[in-house]
Amino acid sequence: MRLIGLAGWSGAGKTTLMTRLIPELAARGVSVSTLKHAHHAFDIDQPGKDSYAHRSAGARQVLVASANRWALMTELRGAAEPTLAELLRRLDTVDLVIVEGFKRDRHPKLEVHRAANRKPWIHPEDPFVAAIAADAAPPGVPLPGAALPWAHLDDIAAIATLVLEKASPLEAVLAAR
Repeated sequence: MRLIGLAGWSGAGKTTLMTRLIPELAARGVSVSTLKHAHHAFDIDQPGKDSYAHRSAGARQVLVASANRWALMTELRGAAEPTLAELLRRLDTVDLVIVEGFKRDRHPKLEVHRAANRKPWIHPEDPFVAAIAADAAPPGVPLPGAALPWAHLDDIAAIATLVLEKASPLEAVLAAR
């Protein structure tokens, strides 16, 4: 398994890029899993469903299964949020894991940047940014092939190539912790 993250400010297009990148990687024969850090208030369950009632009653874990999918929900009930490493260890084996969020963690990242956001670049401060996907060249990187490789946000094939080149073996990322 190999790992790379997508890091960028809100509105940069990380999720849009992810939804375009996964089919490109799949077409290249790469199996992909994703790990998304969400806001603390997110919920995948709904009031009125049996699984919601189980969690509300105090169950620590609820596993819901069908012929098409299964999901395991774990309530932390005051315990510490799991680290990225702990979450990665729970995934089944695939060729590539793409992490969205966890931008302050120490793993290789593709910076996603959109000039219209008027947000600062992440790569000058984060040595784990290995490549960039942006709608304009980053400062100090005037041409593709310069010190920090980049591709235009609309060039999904080039971004997929960067992702595959810059992803690190999962064991190396976990060992560095």
